[in-house]
Amino acid sequence: MLYSEERKKMCTTIKMMFDRYQTNAAGGNLSLKVSEDHIIMTPTLMSQNYLCNLSPFQILVVDKDLNIIEGEGRLTREINMHMACYEENPEIKCVIHGHSKESMVWASIGNNMPNVTEATQKLGEIKCLDYKPATTPELAESVRNYIKTRDTLPLALLLERHGILIMDKSMEKAYDMVERLEYNAYVSYKMHVLSILGEEVSIEKEHDYNTTE
Repeated sequence: MLYSEERKKMCTTIKMMFDRYQTNAAGGNLSLKVSEDHIIMTPTLMSQNYLCNLSPFQILVVDKDLNIIEGEGRLTREINMHMACYEENPEIKCVIHGHSKESMVWASIGNNMPNVTEATQKLGEIKCLDYKPATTPELAESVRNYIKTRDTLPLALLLERHGILIMDKSMEKAYDMVERLEYNAYVSYKMHVLSILGEEVSIEKEHDYNTTE
């Protein structure tokens, strides 16, 4: 089986995402650039039909022309968004899209997420892109145009009314940022509520953060 270890690791990661409410039965997908010729990617309906409990052979091996080289299942229509990421920035090796429970609060109201935790400072601005229908070329182009404005990784985006999009140099780093983003989403909206209730909360407070690894 091609890329067997990477496909096993992807199965573990997507199951973790589902179990930790970082995506849901409505969707989500994960891809990894494993060579200059191939990416591996979760199949369509991985959440709805399988609750993210996949076998390694259900992880698809896909070439640049979007042909399935190996794997059982059909290609998700979100592939165009993933390919836009890889095409626009060659340093991107992993793309994770999910419907994360806490981050969906900010995505659903269409606001940028306040970046308040030390663990997320390397992201800089956590932008919410204007709404484009899921799986459309318009959504992929919106993501592509944003990537053009950023030359560092990791990148985290909110997709209005849709979910999150994380890009980084490895699957481990990208999933780590999914976790960090969810905690930041929870903390930031709690801070926002406390400020409305009269607490002296400064969401925009600046510190000299250490963002090196």
